[in-house]
Amino acid sequence: MSWSEIFVYITIVLGLALWWVWVAASRLDRLHRKVFSSKAVVDAQLVRRATVAAELATSGLFDPVSSVLVGEAAWAALSAGGPDVTDDGSLPADLRRLLESDRGALPSTENHPAHGRPAPVDRGRIESELSSTLREALDDPDEVAVLRADPTGNELADALASAWYRVQLARRFHNEAVAQTVHARSGPLVRLLRLAGHAPVPHSLELDDTWPENLGRPGSRSPASAEGR
Repeated sequence: MSWSEIFVYITIVLGLALWWVWVAASRLDRLHRKVFSSKAVVDAQLVRRATVAAELATSGLFDPVSSVLVGEAAWAALSAGGPDVTDDGSLPADLRRLLESDRGALPSTENHPAHGRPAPVDRGRIESELSSTLREALDDPDEVAVLRADPTGNELADALASAWYRVQLARRFHNEAVAQTVHARSGPLVRLLRLAGHAPVPHSLELDDTWPENLGRPGSRSPASAEGR
């Protein structure tokens, strides 16, 4: 074998190696973008669910205790959504103003004065508490039937069901994207060549989004409409 042939083989091997590196890096970039996009979708649906829950809590259709508990849980979920929540056009104007004033009253170094950073928010725990509180408020089928009998209550219940269903779908899609990304990053050559760059390792969003049994799935006929037929 001549030197020219050896050179050709080496060039081919190097070309294939560079091509693999480019393909792997491009795939990782797409996966990270997918995770970022899916996380934004989950956040938007969680905010939508919390907004509907807050409207239900202030509608006067729940009993006083449930109204207070659901309102507090919804408020905590909206506050945990971050500053971008106040830019969400789906929020009522008065609710956006309250969120902005509430955040403005909190010191930015709370719980972390030495570092000048706000304390981390356990979004999964807060959203799980909202799920649990809503399930308790909707635990009685008779009370849900009364809620559905009211036109406003029926509309809010449908909106809550739609938002909750979207939360489940969006979270499932996001966690699948995270699993794919983590698997791709775990390859030995990917780690050796640092193809992930400075992108942080994504984490799945774990929270309790178990469906309330009495709420009814989106698109299903509500009890109020069923009795009217």
